[in-house]
Amino acid sequence: MFNFQKRAIAYKIRNDPYYRFQSLTEIQIAVELGIKIDVNQASIDDWLRLPGISIHQGKLLVELVAKGLKLLCIEDVAAALSIPPNRLLPLEPILQFSYYDPFTPLSPERININQASVAEIAQIPRLKLDLAESIFENRQQEGHYRNIAHLQQRLNLDSEIVSQLMHYLQF
Repeated sequence: MFNFQKRAIAYKIRNDPYYRFQSLTEIQIAVELGIKIDVNQASIDDWLRLPGISIHQGKLLVELVAKGLKLLCIEDVAAALSIPPNRLLPLEPILQFSYYDPFTPLSPERININQASVAEIAQIPRLKLDLAESIFENRQQEGHYRNIAHLQQRLNLDSEIVSQLMHYLQF
């Protein structure tokens, strides 16, 4: 590849966080730029940057991680997608496999607010029991919460409470 083409691709990658890599050469350029995709924190958009990963596969991986599955190696990703690991090996240089301790305050364990009991909701740090009960009762009466903004609107929560809750909830 000509040097000016490589620089042009590097410029695109550096300036577009959602740039979709078209080839393994582009993956290598991204790696040289220090770009990594943390598989245990990747969004659907992150997965879609990779050639050969479909939206359905990206959604599946994000959903599995959100439900507590830890992806520790390329073989775990392949198994989750029901594909042979050698198909994903060319993507391995850009993938980062980090472990996050669920008991550290830096990566708290999230609860699904649409499935949790009052007792589970009440375990969220700094959350008072009466608010846990209100969250539960409102969900029983009006249905599932779509996201944190929907929860805030339905319960008329102030932004300080929402900023604390958002680290502990999944929807």
